[in-house]
Amino acid sequence: MDSIQIIILSLIQGFTEFLPISSSAHLILAPKIFGWQDQGLAFDVALHVGTLIAVLCYFKSEIVTILKDLLESIKIKESVGESTLGWAVLIGTIPVGLAGLSFDNYIGDTLRTPQVIAATTLIFGLALFFADRKAGIKSETAITIKVAILIGMAQAIALIPGTSRSGITMTAALLLGFSRVASARFSFLLSIPVIVLAGGLEIVKLIESETVVIWSELFLGVALSAISAYICIYFFLRFISKSSMFPFVIYRLFLGLILLCVF
Repeated sequence: MDSIQIIILSLIQGFTEFLPISSSAHLILAPKIFGWQDQGLAFDVALHVGTLIAVLCYFKSEIVTILKDLLESIKIKESVGESTLGWAVLIGTIPVGLAGLSFDNYIGDTLRTPQVIAATTLIFGLALFFADRKAGIKSETAITIKVAILIGMAQAIALIPGTSRSGITMTAALLLGFSRVASARFSFLLSIPVIVLAGGLEIVKLIESETVVIWSELFLGVALSAISAYICIYFFLRFISKSSMFPFVIYRLFLGLILLCVF
């Protein structure tokens, strides 16, 4: 890949991974517009590592607290501080893990098409619009195990390309009465084990395929996706603390129509 392709794809991944607008829709549209060949599995892994670094850095203090309280709750066998939130993140990951193991090949072979991505971009954009109107005031500390399971089941739907993992989890949380910021923060925390699992699966595939790795390209991809994802998280949380999800709804509808026209 040339430098321009690396930079553009890295920034697309970083700026769209945590927004409710579907990174897969953008990553399929960009090569079509610029006439690029597929960037390859190794580069995809690098971009996921970058976004993982970003979310870990942004929520480092919360993650440390959650892990400490989680370990303490296991030790004394009762809830401690933020341990419930920690359990919620772990349990909320189970549905997507099971769905991924069960349907990964089918999704990759059958559903990863521009038409499917266009349809899901439109459908779940409208779902976000209706959910945003029901935004409540509950914070992420009010997330129970039952709520985590419901949001986790919604997250499993995001295996369908174009749905947007962050978008569907925020939609579910909003429908359950959580605030926009709480919905986004829990979505970002929930992304950590998902990115780890997905990245691990891609690394296994990469090893099995014996792909030749160009390390300079991967390091640049990691750095750019990490920086752009961190910036995205920071400004997105600030934006929705004062405004609604409506701009992202409009953007999704516009993007979906473009995909339908292009493909």
